[in-house]
Parts: sequence; C-alpha cells; structure tokens
Amino acid sequence: MALVVICGQPCSGKSTAAVCLTEALKDAESKPAVRIINETSFHLDRNESYADMVAEKNLRGVLRSEVDRSLSKDNIIVVDSLNSIKGYRYELWCLARAAGIRYCVLYCEVEETECRKWNEERREKEEPAYDDKIFEDLVRRFEKPDRRNRWDSPLFELWPARDCIEKSSVAIVDAISYLTKKVDSKTMGVKVLQPTIATQNARFSESNSLYEMDRATQEVINVIVAAQSQAFGGPVNGICVSPGLPTINITRSVGLPELRRLRRTFVKLTGQSSLSGPPPPSDAESAKRMFVDYLNRELGTG
Repeated sequence: MALVVICGQPCSGKSTAAVCLTEALKDAESKPAVRIINETSFHLDRNESYADMVAEKNLRGVLRSEVDRSLSKDNIIVVDSLNSIKGYRYELWCLARAAGIRYCVLYCEVEETECRKWNEERREKEEPAYDDKIFEDLVRRFEKPDRRNRWDSPLFELWPARDCIEKSSVAIVDAISYLTKKVDSKTMGVKVLQPTIATQNARFSESNSLYEMDRATQEVINVIVAAQSQAFGGPVNGICVSPGLPTINITRSVGLPELRRLRRTFVKLTGQSSLSGPPPPSDAESAKRMFVDYLNRELGTG
C-alpha cells in the first residue's frame, strides 16, 4: 500500500514521529495495517550499528531486506531510522516502485545543537544514546532530503524543537491524507509508483539467485554431514563437494547446528554485500565455491 521513510539527524524525534504517524493511521477511516521497521525490531544497539562503515552498511542491508520482504499492497511500512544517505533513500524508493505502491518521506528538521542537547539528556537519564564520536560523525555525514529528488518526494516536514510532535501535527495530517486517499481517475496529488520492466526483471533474477544459493549451500552441508557420519564424528580430510571445487578439511567435530548457523550467516552476508556490489551468484557451482571458501575461512581449514 505504501512505504514511509522517516528521515532526520540522530536524536531529532524520528521514533516519536513514527509512533504518532502509526497511531494516526490506525485512527484513519480505512484503518490500514501499519508496521514500523527500525533497529529495535532486530534488538540492535545504535552505537554498535554505527561503530564503523562496515557495521552501518550491514545495518542498512538488514533494514532494506526486511522492508523488501514486508512491502505489499495491503499494508503501510514505516522505516524509522536515520535514512541519512540519499543513495539509500533512493534504494528504498526503488523498492516501493518495484512493489507498485505509494511512497513519501517524513523529515524531522532539527538544529544540530538541539539534537546534541537531546542526546545528552538521554544519556543522563540512562536511556539509549549515541557516543559523542559516533554522534558527531553521523551529523557531519547527514544528507538533507530535497523535495526536487523523486526519492525525497513527496516530503512532509516536522519541526520537533519548535512544535510538539503530535498526531495532529500538520505534517502528519498531510501525510495521512496522502497515504490513505482513495485513488481514481480524478484523484490529484497522489502518485502510486509503477514498476518498470527493469525492476521486475531484477526481482525475478534476485529470486533465482536466492533459490540457487539456498539449494547449493544445503548440498554442501549434506556432503559434510555425510562425510563426518562415515568418520564417526572424527576429523575428515579432503571432503570433495564436487569436481573443480576446493576441498574441505574438518579438523574437529562440527555439529549440524553450527553448520546451519554458518550457512545462515553466509546467505545473509552475501545478500547484504550485493546491495552495493555484484548480485549474488545465480548458478549453483559459483554459490558452492563461495560457500566452501567461506567455511574454510570460518573453520580455519583453508
């Protein structure tokens, strides 16, 4: 139905805005299903999530993947995070376009000094707060939304330091109207994004890649389990998954739960790295090779 991207500096009232928007949507006549996706959804610590560029990239990948899985024509997804990188907001806009739904940005406009003050107050109250170094880095790299960009439009602006954030705030009321207005041939001002052939093909290709990845990694796990079973759980040297691939040497007993955990982590990392790099492998042999290399590194058998 719609994707709402909450945007703003750290400690600018984004989560409060997300809650107010969600409550207002639930009070609307159409009573749409609403879900907030944020760091808290995954029990992630904000300082750990933004500790360095790798951690931040992984966080964006996790949130993006969850948004992609959750979008439908029957619900409204609210992304409550910094969403400070314009390229990332563009990625979210592309997801909305591929799903054929509405899209908008709700921006919390707050001066840096106020954000810094609110962060200090949270720390004094022993509430979740940013470390000073991380806070300053996030403030410095923030890319303000621009309504002239299609991925920042329509843009609804809140001023939390000047006005209280409430369900009756003008920006929230305007956003509710935009998100819930019925669309027909006479409707003005509401844009439902339309998927293109390119986005539809990309989704089809991604589905194939994930299927091949899932099938190939499971085959590798099955081969390892069978080899260890024949060795009665002892060390196994030179496990051959298939001709042309590196062998796997198991120097200790590796249980099925550990193998499954490694497999899940590998699939997750591969999916995240594909956000800014090449897509995951679409053929089984490439997926097996990558997984074998990963296991050899993780198990220290390379």
